[in-house]
Amino acid sequence: MGLCYSSLLSQAQPKLARRIVPADNSCLFRSISYLITNDTDSPSELRQLAAGIILSNPHRYSSVVLGKERQEYVEWLLRDESWGGAIELSVLSEHYKVELDVVDIQSQRIDRFGEGAGFRDRALLIYDGIHYDPLVMEGVGGAGGQRMFPVSDARILEKASQLAREAFQARQYTDVAKFSLKCLACGTGLQGQSEAQRHAMETGHINFGEV
Repeated sequence: MGLCYSSLLSQAQPKLARRIVPADNSCLFRSISYLITNDTDSPSELRQLAAGIILSNPHRYSSVVLGKERQEYVEWLLRDESWGGAIELSVLSEHYKVELDVVDIQSQRIDRFGEGAGFRDRALLIYDGIHYDPLVMEGVGGAGGQRMFPVSDARILEKASQLAREAFQARQYTDVAKFSLKCLACGTGLQGQSEAQRHAMETGHINFGEV
């Protein structure tokens, strides 16, 4: 009976956990969609939303900020195979008035998009170098878990950091500075994310495979 009770008690304790979304180049958009709407099936809608905001704010999202001409960047962003990143996190944080906090497994850093903007709530994501997943508190907030947390409560960031430490110790990350890639369009061998990004900018090739 004691073991049974302990097991039930353990199951009842709220726990910050990772919700796995498909690794289909839209993981960031699926993760944010899940956190905001409890739906992972609308990544293209978030791509279109972010693209529209970028186009309508030429001074804020200049070619210098984007790394390429705005129209070119937007066309790239709207492709299903393009990965979202810091720019899209910033855009969508401001649009939804929610701080989006990303804990990086390898560096153990937490990047807080919307920090200091006066938003009431925050949502959490975990990043392994090439893939984003949303974080939720299981055991509260209904079957899907609690997806939003008060910005005023920093304890949830400590829990996210602990989750990242455990993932790091289990080597559940990809070292993007060292992993080997091949361009699927021309077969060029590349080392790390920076070479892949440079190759994409120079050639327009955007499909890569890990080797």
